[in-house]
Amino acid sequence: MKPLRISHYTASSALGLGLAAQLAALRAERSGLAQEPFDTCALPTWTGAVAGVDDVKLAQADAAWDCRNQRLALLGIRQDGFLEAAQAAVKRYGAARVGVFMGTSTSGLHQTGLAYRERGADGSLPAWYDYNHTHSPSSISRYTLRLTGATGPSLTISTACSSSAKVFASAHRAMSAGLCDAAIVGGVDSLCLMTLYGFNALQLVSSQKCRPADANRDGISIGEGAGFALVEWPERAGKGPLVLGYGESSDAHHMSSPEPEGRGAAAAMRDALMRAGLGVAAIDYVNLHGTATRANDAAEDKAMHALFGPLTPCSSTKGWTGHALGAAGILEATFGLLAIEHGFLPRSLNTVDKDPALKSNVLMQSREQKVSRVLSNSFGFGGSNCSLVLGAA
Repeated sequence: MKPLRISHYTASSALGLGLAAQLAALRAERSGLAQEPFDTCALPTWTGAVAGVDDVKLAQADAAWDCRNQRLALLGIRQDGFLEAAQAAVKRYGAARVGVFMGTSTSGLHQTGLAYRERGADGSLPAWYDYNHTHSPSSISRYTLRLTGATGPSLTISTACSSSAKVFASAHRAMSAGLCDAAIVGGVDSLCLMTLYGFNALQLVSSQKCRPADANRDGISIGEGAGFALVEWPERAGKGPLVLGYGESSDAHHMSSPEPEGRGAAAAMRDALMRAGLGVAAIDYVNLHGTATRANDAAEDKAMHALFGPLTPCSSTKGWTGHALGAAGILEATFGLLAIEHGFLPRSLNTVDKDPALKSNVLMQSREQKVSRVLSNSFGFGGSNCSLVLGAA
C-alpha cells in the first residue's frame, strides 16, 4: 500500500500530558496507575486516570458538548501544538478536503450515568442531559471537526479496544478513494463506572497493578487517554514517521473471549506485514495488546510465536497506562512512534515472573537500540483485531 506520513501526533494518558511526559515516564519506568477511586467506584482496583480532566472548561459556545470525554479530548488535542497543526492543515488543503476519523469505546457514557442518577420519579432524565452531543459515539468526531474546522468525511470507529488503531485504516481508504487529501485520526476514551463494574462482573479486573505476561497475572487495570495524529500523503507533507501497513480481522469466535489459538490476531499481523511489503525480520519491536488477562496474553503469544518465533522483542505498555479501551490503539501506536524516534524499547512493566508457557521474547528489561519499524497490536473485546506497521521517516 502507499504509506501515510504522520506529520504531527500527540498523546495524553495517566503518564501525563503530551509526548514528553509519555517518554519520560517510559524511561523512568514510572507507572501512571493509582489506587484512587473514580467517582463512586468502590472496587479495590488500580486505574489510569488523566490528571486535570475535571478542571477543563469548554468554550461557552460549546457548552452542549460538555462531558468527561469531550473535556479529555480538548485537553489532549491542545498538547504538542497539535490543534494548531491540524488547523493549519485545514487551511492548507481546504476544510472539505480534511477528514476526521476517531475511535472510542464508551464515548460519553459517564455523562449518561450522571444523568441516570438524577432521573425523575417517572424515569425521565434531567433537562440538562444531551445524548447527541455527549454520549453518542459520533459526538467525539463531530467535536473534533468543530475544534479543528475540518468539514471533510467524518467517522467514529467503535470496535472496543481496536477502535483507535482502525482509524488509520479508515483514513487510508478514504484518502485512497479521493474523499479527502489528509485526515485527523485518533481516539478518546474516558473512565466510567459501567466499564469498571462491567469488566469486574466478568472477573477481569485486577486488584493489583496489571502484570502483562506474568505467571500470576489476574486481570486488567482500566485507564483512559486521548491521542491524535495528522496523516498526509508523503509527497505533500514534511518529515515524520510512516504508517507502512495495516491489517484487520475478526475472530468470529465469542462475544467476550479471544479465539484461544490466536488465529484472528495472527491474520491481522500477517495482513499488516503484507500491505507493508515486509517480512517478519524487518520488524524491530512489537507493542503487544497485552491486557494481562490469562486468555488474551496466551492467545496473542501463540499468534506472535507462530509469526515471529522466539526472538523479536515485544512488550505490553498497559502496566504504565492501564487499558485505555477505545484509546488504546492510538496510545500504543504513539509508544511505537516514540520507540522509533528515540531508539527505546520499554519493558513489560510490573511483570515479575514471566509465564513459562509464553514463548515470545517479552522484554523484562528496557532496551536502548535503533528502531526502524514497529508492529503495534490492538485486539478488541469480542475479537475485532487491528495491527499497524509503523516506520521511520
